[in-house]
Parts: sequence; C-alpha cells; structure tokens
Amino acid sequence: MPNESKSCQTPSTSKLCQPFDALKLENQLCFPIYLCSKEITRRYRPLLEKLDLTYSQYVAMLYLWEHKTATVGELGKVMMMDSNTLSPILKKLEEKDYLVRERSNEDERNVELTLTETGAKLKNRAKEVPVKMGKCLDLSAKDAAEIYRLLYKILANVERN
Repeated sequence: MPNESKSCQTPSTSKLCQPFDALKLENQLCFPIYLCSKEITRRYRPLLEKLDLTYSQYVAMLYLWEHKTATVGELGKVMMMDSNTLSPILKKLEEKDYLVRERSNEDERNVELTLTETGAKLKNRAKEVPVKMGKCLDLSAKDAAEIYRLLYKILANVERN
C-alpha cells in the first residue's frame, strides 16, 4: 500500500504530514513543556537553596503557608504525589522543624501536617521567590494567565482520559 500523505496541523507549523512526522521532536507538545519545567525548576534552585528547600519542599510549604494544616492525602492530591513519594519530602521538612507530622486522633490512617513557628517564619524569607521568578519569566500578566489556564486545561484533560 503506498504511503498517503494528508494535510494536518503540527504544533510548530501547518504543513503536509508525512507518515512519521508525528514522531519528530519539533512536533511534540510535551517537549517544550518538559524543557520549560526543567529550566524553570533550575532557576528556582539558587533561590530555594537560600531557604534550604528543594522545589518539592517549596511546593509543600506554599500549601501549608496558605492552609496552616493539611493531611498527607490532601497535600498529595494537590501535588499529584502518592504518600510513598511525599513522605520523604515531609520527613525532611519535619527534620528542619518546618512542620509536624502526627497521626489523626479521629482516623489513624490519616497523617496531619501542621506548620511550626519556624516554618511559618520561613514564609517571610520566601516572599521574594515569586517576585524574582516573575522577573526571570518576563511575561505579561495576560500571557501568564493564558499559560496558566492552558496548562490546567491540559492537566484536567489528562486526568479525565
């Protein structure tokens, strides 16, 4: 059977698709998303090292700064991590005296997280991180909002399918 080409849309351009064009790196939406994630996380590193946090620890702290308490399950859902992946992150934060982990009195299967005074004070030192990252990304508020909307649309679609 001869190879038939068809008209198709690729992320980089609108062009005639050949049989293996879908396998070209330039046509992968996931690749620029991966690169952005990797580079943004790399830019966070020196800012977070000053706070003695990894990026994953920072995300956990952001949630706790906002909510003061949470369960491991709640945090895991937000971070899209299972408890086996999240537990070592939380253990390190507890060793740094940023949070306390305690079994729930109502349901021993749940582990409750509570921000400590030291962890709460760290929030003041962390307030410059989003400002510096915003300058690094150099996006208009409109562009940032559109990217945010589209990324969460992708996440919802992936979770649904």
